[in-house]
Amino acid sequence: MYAARLAAKGKTAMAIKTRITEMLGIEHPIVQGGMMWVGRAELASAVSNAGGLGILTALTQPTPDDLRREIDRCRSMTDKPFGVNLTILPSVNPPPYAEYRRAIIESGIKIVETAGHKPQEHVDDFKGHGITVLHKCTAVRHAVSAVRMGVDIISIDGFECAGHPGEDDIGGLILIPAAADQVKVPILASGGVGDGRGLAAALALGADGINMGTRFCATQEAPIHDKVKQLIVENDERSTNLIFRKFHNTGRVAKTDVSDTVVEISARPDSVFTDIQPYVSGAKGRVALETGDIGAGLVWAGQIQGLIHDIPTCADLLKRIVDDAEEIINGRLSQFIASE
Repeated sequence: MYAARLAAKGKTAMAIKTRITEMLGIEHPIVQGGMMWVGRAELASAVSNAGGLGILTALTQPTPDDLRREIDRCRSMTDKPFGVNLTILPSVNPPPYAEYRRAIIESGIKIVETAGHKPQEHVDDFKGHGITVLHKCTAVRHAVSAVRMGVDIISIDGFECAGHPGEDDIGGLILIPAAADQVKVPILASGGVGDGRGLAAALALGADGINMGTRFCATQEAPIHDKVKQLIVENDERSTNLIFRKFHNTGRVAKTDVSDTVVEISARPDSVFTDIQPYVSGAKGRVALETGDIGAGLVWAGQIQGLIHDIPTCADLLKRIVDDAEEIINGRLSQFIASE
């Protein structure tokens, strides 16, 4: 390890400071993305205590009052900054977004991650209360639009990511610098990032930090069953399925018997969404995460599974990522610069 070698020489590792660390008041430019059923106080507080930014997922909580209690619970577990994710999705019976928003504001949260459909009214309200807004996008045009809305930080999701990568199929190697060319606010690289190589690469591509989801699922503090964590460790970079493509709402999930079935049914020319609906409900995904019954529902995971080989604490993970990124930046890359 880079830090160990420096210590042997009587030196200390230098911290990685970016616009993200300055704006969010965190030690390391590493953010935990909002994840349904996973973004709870146990994980968010552990990430924040390790020097990153932990994020609670608002809609994981059944009601706005439950969210208030979860925020209080997280505060009892960390005195470091943490945020709340509010994802806005089109729905026939949408949750009471305005009430969740009010709970976030009244609880004194200072950092919010937004994502999804038409967030303008939410961004306006959050900004009106002095809240720093991160917005997750899957396309450069969406990032440009979000900046016009007034968001402070863009989290740009490459095609490698878990969840919904959009319909453009652009990987991070292109998407991150393309976004950096178009927006001047800080950028978080999201999707396909899980180690120090990813952090160093993200910084080189124009980002100011990284946002990780799947990698944080495979940590000791993640509030999901050990069998799910082990699935992520055992899977490789090919072990995902793209679902909902036919319905123009592409999602990337771990390859399991359930997601294989969804892909198979969706491939039938006459299939409709109701044919796969019994397999893809959020409630069944929650059962899979909490009980370890992988056959119960979908497990959302990205291609970064191929680079996940252990289940560390959040503190060990963040230290490793930063140490390795510093070694790459100050060590390996510097050797390629020839002296005159």
